[in-house]
Amino acid sequence: MATQKRIGLYPGTFDPITLGHLDIIKRGASLVDHLIIGVSNNPAKNPLFSIEERIEMTEREMDIVADANSATFEVKPFNSLLMHFAEEVGASVIIRGLRATSDFEYEFQMTAMNDKLNPDVETVFLMADPSLQAIASRLVKEIAIYDGEIAKFVTPSIRKNVLKKLGKN
Repeated sequence: MATQKRIGLYPGTFDPITLGHLDIIKRGASLVDHLIIGVSNNPAKNPLFSIEERIEMTEREMDIVADANSATFEVKPFNSLLMHFAEEVGASVIIRGLRATSDFEYEFQMTAMNDKLNPDVETVFLMADPSLQAIASRLVKEIAIYDGEIAKFVTPSIRKNVLKKLGKN
């Protein structure tokens, strides 16, 4: 009897992808056979980067992560309810990162709603590495806008993308 491939989904805006995101991706990949990084196209979040740019940056960073994991990776855009996207890609697990209590409150509510939409898709929470807990894409952009150094929060490649986008290179 063949075992079914476990597909996980790690959704986010990834504007830009940070070291915190990469940590959750690496650790989440150990739980599944195939991990889809779902890049949300949510214009309400006012992203700095276009969906195409965020996909390209995320795919580039997956080359680094893939070397350390046996799981396969795929980066896909989505513009729908998370549960609809999870069903579309065949995910049985949604992976979410938690940084603080405020994240938990929001995620708790989302998980309850998602369970009502599809109880067959499990949500797994991974606590952010303590050294990465303060990192948020929103703060990375704000620090860069005001000429602060963001090298501790993103890879060198992503740092270049952010500075270029802000006209600071």
